[in-house]
Amino acid sequence: MSLFIPVLKKNGFLENIHMTICNVGSRKLDVQDDYATQGWEIFAPNLNIYGFDADVDACAEANIDLGLRQINWNEKHIPLALGKAIETRTLYVTKQPFCSSLYPPNDPYIKRLEGLAELMALDFRLEVNTTTLDKFCEEENISEVDFLQVDVQGADLDVLQGSLRALSSSILAVQIEVEFSPLYQNQPLFADVDAFLRKYDFSLFDIAPSYRLREGLPISSDKSSGQLLWGDAFYLRDLIRKDIEKSESLKSPDKLLKLACIADTMSFTDYSLEILVYLTQQNGEDPKYNFANSIIETLAQFSYFVDHGLESLPVVQQVRDYASNLHLYTSA
Repeated sequence: MSLFIPVLKKNGFLENIHMTICNVGSRKLDVQDDYATQGWEIFAPNLNIYGFDADVDACAEANIDLGLRQINWNEKHIPLALGKAIETRTLYVTKQPFCSSLYPPNDPYIKRLEGLAELMALDFRLEVNTTTLDKFCEEENISEVDFLQVDVQGADLDVLQGSLRALSSSILAVQIEVEFSPLYQNQPLFADVDAFLRKYDFSLFDIAPSYRLREGLPISSDKSSGQLLWGDAFYLRDLIRKDIEKSESLKSPDKLLKLACIADTMSFTDYSLEILVYLTQQNGEDPKYNFANSIIETLAQFSYFVDHGLESLPVVQQVRDYASNLHLYTSA
C-alpha cells in the first residue's frame, strides 16, 4: 500500500506521470498477479500494462477478464515467449504449466525437495519462437518501460539480456524471480542475475524468499524452513548517487518523481520519501517539484508525529523552507 502517492495525486503531481509496466510471465494464478489492483491502478488512466506469456490460453483468459471489468487503463496480454534473442527454443512444459521453462527441469535435484517433483515433472516439449523485449518495444513504438517484472522459471536472465536498450535508457525498477539452486538444468542463478543488474546500476533492495524441506523426511528444525531455493528479488535505481554515471534520459526531475512513485508502490516508503525530499531541496523553487506540503500532509496522517511535534522531525526540517502548510499541524 502506497503512502505518499494518494496525497501527491490529490495535489495534482501525477497528472503528467505515465506509467508503463511490462510483466514477463504474466499468467494470473491469484489476486497478487493482477498488477493494476496492487496499487498501480492509482496511475490510471495514464497506465499501460503489457503482459507476456508463452501460454496462448492464459493470455486469452486474462484479456477476456479485462474486457469484462471495463478497466480505465490500457492492459493487454500477448502470447509471446520473451528471451535473449530472436530464435527457436525448446519450451519444456511441465505437469503444472506455471513451472514450464526454456530450461529442462533438473529431475535428480528436485526429487530431493518436498513437493517439487509433482509440480515440475516434464509433460512434453514444444518448439517456440522467442523474441526480445527490446524488439517488441521497437515494433510497438513503446519508447519507455518504467517497471519490469520477470518470472519465467529459470530463464529470467535471458529476458534481461533481451532488454538491454530498455534497461539502459528507461527502466527504473525490476522485480525478478531468482533461484539459489539449479531447479532447472544449466539455468543462471541469483549471483548471475545480481551481477548483471548491478552492471546497469540497479541496487538490490529486498528478496522475498521461498524455502523447501527435504522430500520424505519426518524431521525439521523449528528455526529453519528448509533450504532457500528461490525468491522474488526487488531492484531499484539509485538516481541520487553521485558516483554512478547516468544517461541523460535518467537525470531529469521527472524521472526522479517517477522513481519515487514506483518505490512507494513497491512499499519502499523510506526511499520514496528520500527522493521527494531530494527533489524539493534541489528543485523546490519550481512548483512542479516542490513536495514539501505533500510530505508534511502525509506525515500528519500519523497522530504520533503530530502529538510529538511534527515540526521537530528532521525530514520536516529539511523541507520547511519550501512549505506553506506546516502551521496547520503545529500547536504554535
